[in-house]
Amino acid sequence: MDLGIRGRRAIVCAASKGLGRGCAEALAEAGVELVINARGAEALEATAAAIRERHGVAVAAVAGDVTTEAGRAALLAACPDPDILVTNAGGPPPGLWSDWSRDDFIRALDANKLTPIALMQATLPAMMERGWGRVVNITSQAVRAPIPALGLSNAARTGLTGFVAGTARQVAEKGVTINNLLPGIHDTARAEALDAGAAKAGGIAPADARRAREATIPARRYGAPAEFGAACAFLCSIHAGFIIGQNLLIDGGATNLTM
Repeated sequence: MDLGIRGRRAIVCAASKGLGRGCAEALAEAGVELVINARGAEALEATAAAIRERHGVAVAAVAGDVTTEAGRAALLAACPDPDILVTNAGGPPPGLWSDWSRDDFIRALDANKLTPIALMQATLPAMMERGWGRVVNITSQAVRAPIPALGLSNAARTGLTGFVAGTARQVAEKGVTINNLLPGIHDTARAEALDAGAAKAGGIAPADARRAREATIPARRYGAPAEFGAACAFLCSIHAGFIIGQNLLIDGGATNLTM
């Protein structure tokens, strides 16, 4: 399927690896020019070079912490008027509700709620003026069904979901869509870290922790970043203009919901 976005420009955050890279790769395959961001300059440059070679599109790498004002300013200076914005940031650490301080919640809100909002506020006006734009926020399956150990993420990402629900319906008439992708467990470094934590807590090997988690997923496997990226690219395509303010679970059926 031709996604109809060849020649568009996209910002993709946290794109050096994992789900962010999956999204960047899928957009590049559709012919989109990229400005990618992550904190680690070396890994980011390597990803940019690999995508350029594989897909033949322009890729600019802007290393920095996008959760800071300076990091966002540098990213937006490199691409002030993107056609496509994909927001993404690593989740806060797991823990127990009684252990988190106000500062812990502020850090989670900055990374997983306020940063995507700031990027949308910076890029939506030009999209609306041009009459076309796509925003995809990578959040979590936890906004549909909370994960007890991820209370910081539950709180911050659910807040972002509420912001998107209202905002998406205010910008849609200008040809701009905003939607959220809700990943379950995918084969990424984040999954490895969670499995390592579960293994340590249970006194088992990480491979056994992974097998136990896979058994809870109806698909009986972890997701692949490439298939996640393909879903992102479709939401950014010309075919997704009637999909407004939605939360698409990509979790192998792990979240047990009727609707």
